[in-house]
Amino acid sequence: MSTFDLNTGATAALAHETDLTDLPVDGELPPGLDGVLVRNGPNPLGGRFEGNDVLSWWPQPAMLHAIELRDGRAIGYRNRWARTRTWARVHAPEQADALPDTNPNVNVLRHAGETLALAEGGAPLVMTAGLDFGGASQRHPGLAAGMTAHPKADPETGELMSFRAHWERPWLRYGVTGADGQPLVDQLIEVPGPSMMHDMAITARYSILLDLNVAYDFSMLQRGYRMPLRWHDERQSRLGVIPRHGGPVRWFEVAPCFIQHVVNAYDADDTTVVLDVVRYPEYLRLSGRGAGFEDNPLGVLWRYEIDLARGMVSERALDEAGIELPRINEGRTGRSYRYAYAVQQPTNQEMRGVVRYDLTTGATQQYRVAPGDQNSEPVFVPRPGARDEDDGWVLVCVYRQGSDTSDVVVLDGRDLQAGPLATVRLPSRIPAGFHGAWLPREAA
Repeated sequence: MSTFDLNTGATAALAHETDLTDLPVDGELPPGLDGVLVRNGPNPLGGRFEGNDVLSWWPQPAMLHAIELRDGRAIGYRNRWARTRTWARVHAPEQADALPDTNPNVNVLRHAGETLALAEGGAPLVMTAGLDFGGASQRHPGLAAGMTAHPKADPETGELMSFRAHWERPWLRYGVTGADGQPLVDQLIEVPGPSMMHDMAITARYSILLDLNVAYDFSMLQRGYRMPLRWHDERQSRLGVIPRHGGPVRWFEVAPCFIQHVVNAYDADDTTVVLDVVRYPEYLRLSGRGAGFEDNPLGVLWRYEIDLARGMVSERALDEAGIELPRINEGRTGRSYRYAYAVQQPTNQEMRGVVRYDLTTGATQQYRVAPGDQNSEPVFVPRPGARDEDDGWVLVCVYRQGSDTSDVVVLDGRDLQAGPLATVRLPSRIPAGFHGAWLPREAA
């Protein structure tokens, strides 16, 4: 795997927490944008990474970033390390024992009246849109043992589907949480061994779990690797389809692959489930000499059609371009949908540009970002009262290499190629990170 300097450019960490107000804006912010854009990602407490590959980047402590928009103005920006036990050991040792032992550096979720920072397998951390932290969740008792950072909320029922994949037994549990935060389902799922499961999908009737070719190899720890994950040729990639409220899992074998992120899934008819993902033909393959990794190929938009009646899966690429960090209008989660947005990846070291897919016509639109600049995932925000799936805005954090600062760009969800409706200028950078969420004022 090619290495790069995590301490320069878009990935460089911040060393301090900051509060800014009255940010300058080019263009006009839509008045319907009334809330906070929150972004999550890894940021070492000392402000500097050790190592230069993804396994040095992924596990660092969580730092959250919040940009507040209201009445056509950019009210302010704030960044904070998540208040966890790891943070306290450095900054507030007297508080360490009272804080959760988790690292919620991946995602942000609003559910059952709580805003949660989500960890890769760890317990969620309660927070506000203003980045004040409240410790362990009080409204989600079933999630205290930890869960995926990519649970799926049903926009119609309010139920939250999740799983917990662990390197120790039990290796995999599936769960459903009610709209009120109370646990409804907690099911043990038997698998041959622990694997890296990062994301999942739902439809109106089913949940889909991903048991693929990337799994643990604990001997890597003795060889200096920080995280013991690698590609395994001997594993069989498969998709597990489970009824929403639990029951037997049906496993469907697919071609060897790794799927980091799901786009969406839905029931095409009574016996067919469609699953769209970003698929890698290989991922984290150790080099032949065992020192480091080979270069990852780029992930592409891929579709699986699962025939439940015949027990078969067909699969194909929907596009050949490299993409990652896909998002949709989350009001269509688990339902048939037409539009998807994703970061373009011209190389495996760049995230540069945004693409919009029309999955009905096959047409694409692009928002282009200059070479040297890089951008985060595109977060879709529906226009208040919108009836059409793509009637809204796409918010993107863009790192500007020339000034070592970041902008928040607001695009028209129907017309990316028209360019920014507005650009919020920050005097500092938001480092490259993982995921985030738009928290409307009434939910903030």
